[in-house]
Amino acid sequence: MNAASTPATAALVLADGTTFLGRGFGVEGVRVAELCFNTAMTGYQEIMTDPSYAGQIVTFTFPHIGNTGVNEADHEALVPFAEGMVVKWDPTAPSSWRAEGALGAWLRKYGRIGIGGVDTRRLTRAIRLQGMPHVALEHRADGQFDIPALVARARAFPGLEGADLAREVTCPQSYRWDETRWAWPQGYGRRNGPGHRVVAIDYGAKRNILRCLAQAGCEVLVLPATASAEEVLAHEPQGVFLSNGPGDPAATGRYAVPMIRTLLERGDLPIFGICLGHQMLALALGARTVKMSHGHHGANHPVKDLRTGRVEITSMNHGFTVDSESLPEGVEETHISLFDGSNCGIALKDRPVFSVQYHPEASPGPQDSAYLFDRFVAAMGPAPVN
Repeated sequence: MNAASTPATAALVLADGTTFLGRGFGVEGVRVAELCFNTAMTGYQEIMTDPSYAGQIVTFTFPHIGNTGVNEADHEALVPFAEGMVVKWDPTAPSSWRAEGALGAWLRKYGRIGIGGVDTRRLTRAIRLQGMPHVALEHRADGQFDIPALVARARAFPGLEGADLAREVTCPQSYRWDETRWAWPQGYGRRNGPGHRVVAIDYGAKRNILRCLAQAGCEVLVLPATASAEEVLAHEPQGVFLSNGPGDPAATGRYAVPMIRTLLERGDLPIFGICLGHQMLALALGARTVKMSHGHHGANHPVKDLRTGRVEITSMNHGFTVDSESLPEGVEETHISLFDGSNCGIALKDRPVFSVQYHPEASPGPQDSAYLFDRFVAAMGPAPVN
């Protein structure tokens, strides 16, 4: 940005004092969070509404953000959960037949901040080298920023280690889900008839995961993250799904792990986890989770299935990972990242229990990982009939 010709209306300030000035859009105000970057070329609206991004501001490495506008159909949750966004170029007027509005107005509606005109290449390199920093993002139309105060706010941010954010983003009460995946030309459909009874634990569930379960023939009942094993089993599920979500898995595990361990004692109950659900299952089995330097956030992550040798192109969003060296006897590592070798999947050797770190519902491959939902359904056996 040429500061002389275009006055700054937004400031991104890192805890070490590094400051990026740019043009603000969305609501005016200040947001304090952890800063990550995402390499996806599409899906900015789905990223912003993914509950897994609670407590974070997202730097988009792809410059064309906002050019397809926004629409309510692409929400992964009721509202955005990412605190803000950082982009290289200012969002342009939407150019898509599906657009129902512009990105800036959408951010204002939901109280989120954006900053454009930032050297996102430089910022991404800094995150890769130094880890995900704590930052303060301010949007002021008058361009009057108190940089020392913003540095202090960034330094005071407690971070995501030890943070149980799943409790903050989960559903307040149980509900049933029957919407299926989007298809041309009818859009989203509805599941009809009897299906496998699945209880989905909502640690921050994305809508498209629930759609994939319904598409696979499941009667989905969603329960809050704090649901007890007794509450889960009262619904007589044929399978239990553990969803994605934000925050430190060890913090959420304080109440989630005992519940999962009780379910595991059933022996024959199929369990399938994604992202935070994968980490919750690993903790329940006795493994450890650790904070990553800059995490995995993007739609082009290659993952190898160690059972078949097949490589899947996956979507990822996680700042914590399962320590593969801590996996106990009887737990098989099924998938690894081909970027850094980190764990991306586990399975019990003697029971229908498995999980993956990545997002098979996001379709970056586009269907490379769809088999996981079929595997879950197959593990539940025949569906009940009326």
